[in-house]
Amino acid sequence: MKAGMIGLGAMGIGMAKNIAKAGYLTGVYNRTTAKAQNLAEELDLIAFDQPEELAAIVDVVLICVSADQDVLAMIEAIALTIKPGTIVVDMSTVSSDTAKQAAAMLAEKQAAFLDAPVSGGVEGAKNGTLAMMVGGYANVLEQARPILEAMTGRIMHMGPTGSGQAAKAVNQIMAAGINQAVTEALAFAQAQDLPMDKVIEVISGGAAGNWFLQHRGPTMTRGTFAPGFKLALHHKDLLICQSMAKQTGASTTLIDMTIADYERLMAENYGEEDISALYRLKTEIRIEN
Repeated sequence: MKAGMIGLGAMGIGMAKNIAKAGYLTGVYNRTTAKAQNLAEELDLIAFDQPEELAAIVDVVLICVSADQDVLAMIEAIALTIKPGTIVVDMSTVSSDTAKQAAAMLAEKQAAFLDAPVSGGVEGAKNGTLAMMVGGYANVLEQARPILEAMTGRIMHMGPTGSGQAAKAVNQIMAAGINQAVTEALAFAQAQDLPMDKVIEVISGGAAGNWFLQHRGPTMTRGTFAPGFKLALHHKDLLICQSMAKQTGASTTLIDMTIADYERLMAENYGEEDISALYRLKTEIRIEN
């Protein structure tokens, strides 16, 4: 199978390298052409000038872009040239409704669609250990699985189209809660004049231990917020979660609080930092009090 990758952001570039390492990647497309050209030269691939050129020659189109409108724009473009039987796998984080719309557009061209958002951050994309939540037909997933396994540590079929995005929404809400808990707890520890490295080490080994504490605790308490998952992107995802929750009457308390906190930080130009920049707000509140 020949695969093509659309979208070479912080996540997409790691995914592309792992797919290329497995021998499946034929070419790449990115709106910033220099990024595509540089990666193509590094991996000895084709850098396509337009997404429809990529779609015309591959068996599997992989997409990883930032927002709903970007996904639909790429689907509209590749639908111009896509071959019947081609599989499109969208790994962006968008709404379930967008996934269903994309699937319908491709069905008209006799192409299959999987909504397959991922979790694991930049580290997971680089190391090929992402967790993937997939919506769509199970038999289509099995056809694409060898390619997807090149960049994941776990693939879970969640149900029909849109189910992958719904599962990713669960992940994003939970990530917000973990961020709130860890940043507030470590701000409390700092206020108690505790040795922060020891606090992180001992709690990481107990019942409250988690990946975010272990990997982001040391950096946030040193005032370093290099993006593994950009705060502005999580904010965008939580707006999607908020909309989905309101459609079903689900609670949005945690979502609403985190969106408000992120908007305060974005207003201070911290949107490009890691979501652990929420620690700035927690320590600021302590100082203000």
